[in-house]
Amino acid sequence: MKHKTVLRAGAAQVDITPAMGTQIAGDIGRYRPVEEIRDPLFAKALVIEHGKRRVCWLALDVLAIGRRESDAIRQEAAARFGLDEDHILVHATQTHSAPSVGHFFVFDGDVLGLFPKEQPWLLGGDDRYTPVCINGAVEAIGLALKHLQPAQAEVGRGVNGSVAFNRRFIMRDGTGQTHPPSCSPDILCSEGPADPEVGVMRFTGAHGKPIAYALHHTCHPTHGYPKRWISADWPGTWARGVVELGGGEGVALVLNGFCGNIHHGNHLDPQWKDDFHAMGRKLTETTATALARLTPIDEPVLGVTTRHLRIPMRSPSAEEVKAARALLKRHPQPTWTDAAKTAVSWDWVYAAMRVDLAYNVKRQPRFDYPVQVFRLGQVGIVAVPGEPFVEEQLRIKELSPAPYTFMAHMSNSYVGYIPTPAAFRRGGYETHTGAGSKLHPSALKRMGDTSLALLRELFKTRG
Repeated sequence: MKHKTVLRAGAAQVDITPAMGTQIAGDIGRYRPVEEIRDPLFAKALVIEHGKRRVCWLALDVLAIGRRESDAIRQEAAARFGLDEDHILVHATQTHSAPSVGHFFVFDGDVLGLFPKEQPWLLGGDDRYTPVCINGAVEAIGLALKHLQPAQAEVGRGVNGSVAFNRRFIMRDGTGQTHPPSCSPDILCSEGPADPEVGVMRFTGAHGKPIAYALHHTCHPTHGYPKRWISADWPGTWARGVVELGGGEGVALVLNGFCGNIHHGNHLDPQWKDDFHAMGRKLTETTATALARLTPIDEPVLGVTTRHLRIPMRSPSAEEVKAARALLKRHPQPTWTDAAKTAVSWDWVYAAMRVDLAYNVKRQPRFDYPVQVFRLGQVGIVAVPGEPFVEEQLRIKELSPAPYTFMAHMSNSYVGYIPTPAAFRRGGYETHTGAGSKLHPSALKRMGDTSLALLRELFKTRG
């Protein structure tokens, strides 16, 4: 008689809260040393095993993580625990009240020496924090492996349209604008949709005791911008709320979706209040309803595949580079916007970014863009770098062969915004050429098409 293969799962979390004085990321050219801890940051690991295959989903309460740093986590986990590097998902929840792991205002190190060494925070990261995060992440993976146990997996969803909104608008002159003034009479309409899905996976052990929750929603966590306090934002509040629903047992990690143009601010509601605790509570309430009607994953087929795209880089125009070099010639040192020298003008930072990008595009005209897809039973997980716009997430979900498809952006690398072709035509912050927008306009659809192809491969279906 053939024995049924048992699903096993283990989870753990490790505190990765930065020290006072660490640079908080999520802004351009602003000095943001940590002065207060509102709530801690964690590295959360969920390891799933079925048969001879093991995968690990790692969620970090940080703004972003670079390819070099993500690879360091994977390589260390492979060396110490025998995991396959390609079976590890490294996801940043993108809270703007946390450091980044790596520097993102230059392509791959400030090779041209454009940024002053006296202000290393201008590069976007803080080298003092990198080992804190990497060591904590590897420790969390090791602890999750130690906690592996027979598990039952379930999946479900809810819908909540009251907490996340498209932050881009078509103005009456036909242009696109990100974050216009609340209820501005110049607003014509929202440029695009939001994704109201609240995805839930629950893993339970003996006697129904929770091991872990994998949660999915789609929204920029920017409630703390540009303050100098640390917080995991709404993903942290939501995770704590869900664990409380389970009696305080288990680890809840959040997979934040394609939120490049999605925000918690409702620009069409004059009564909207900025409160990440309220947002987390609303998501917890929706989750409570979903938990009451979860569907068991009775055939836990476990699969993972990755495909690397070679996406053309988006070089600044000749006019942009000429203007940037002229500005840097006039102002070789940063142009400060305040007497205390805590903020540099965006024009200066963009000039430096564009000169750096133009130089590096000649050296590396294509970006190595990994699309990573997991399958667990009837659930597909799509993990990609950068900040894609939500329209492609919705297209993938609509066409996916998986009954449940959850996304994780800002995964395994950083590459900036990935807007729609319509957004490129209308303009706006996310389309400004620089470190934050450096892929060809075809990138979004290419990534989406590849995600669907890999989902069909894992679910053995045809397009």
